Amino acid sequence: MRESIDKPTGARINPYGAHEAGWAGVAAGSDEDEDRHLRWLLARLPRRLGNAVEWLRRPSSRWVRIPSGILLVAGSVLSFLPVFGVWMLPLGLLLLGEDFPPLRRFNHRVLSWIERRWRRRHR
Repeated sequence: MRESIDKPTGARINPYGAHEAGWAGVAAGSDEDEDRHLRWLLARLPRRLGNAVEWLRRPSSRWVRIPSGILLVAGSVLSFLPVFGVWMLPLGLLLLGEDFPPLRRFNHRVLSWIERRWRRRHR
């Protein structure tokens, strides 16, 4: 689901409007809170990248998500080479966190941090 434009008024409609003003009643670190952070991030990504992330989050994409996450983490070890970099480590851990519960807390922290920084910058 993405942000859309109301045709008569031209105003932007955010399908996740509840989280814009804050999300009362959701415990920090819960699955709902983590999903809220992901929805918030997906609403701000370019459409093609957002579609790719949504596809990767599907349960049927597990066969792509796990090997990609492992390769990204392994590639981050080679960060001294020009193509590889440290940026691969958090991305790989985010992908692996979808399938491995111990990494979900890491995912939640990273997504919370991204959302806080974004809100501070765009005040």
